[in-house]
Amino acid sequence: MYRLTASIAFVATTLLANGVAHSQTAKAPAEDIVTIYQLTDLEKDPSRFVRLQSTIFPPGGGNRFHRHPGDQWFAVQEGELTYTVKGQPPRVMKAGDSVYIPRGTIHQTENLTNANARSIELNIMDKDKPFFEMVPE
Repeated sequence: MYRLTASIAFVATTLLANGVAHSQTAKAPAEDIVTIYQLTDLEKDPSRFVRLQSTIFPPGGGNRFHRHPGDQWFAVQEGELTYTVKGQPPRVMKAGDSVYIPRGTIHQTENLTNANARSIELNIMDKDKPFFEMVPE
């Protein structure tokens, strides 16, 4: 029970920090809406956790360049998102497109359209580290 409580507190703190960082750097006042469906320890590796989430990106929503202490699988379910790995050309992703983001990859996701977009993400991350680290542009 302690682990679950600690994990929930960790996620809540991370989401709050992400919201604050996003609101200070966003191109528009829109805030992304994150829904976490699953948060659990990785079986046979208690040093990592698994998180399954859906994110709604309103027009102008998204995030700035950052990296994660783990692996991420990302799929667009609705709308269109622009995914960029730092130093590479942006990639426009539409419903049905997906990408694997290896540990430490510096990337960002933006909704540059006038309509909402929705994604689903699976993350396997190291515990006891921030969920993400912002990277200067």
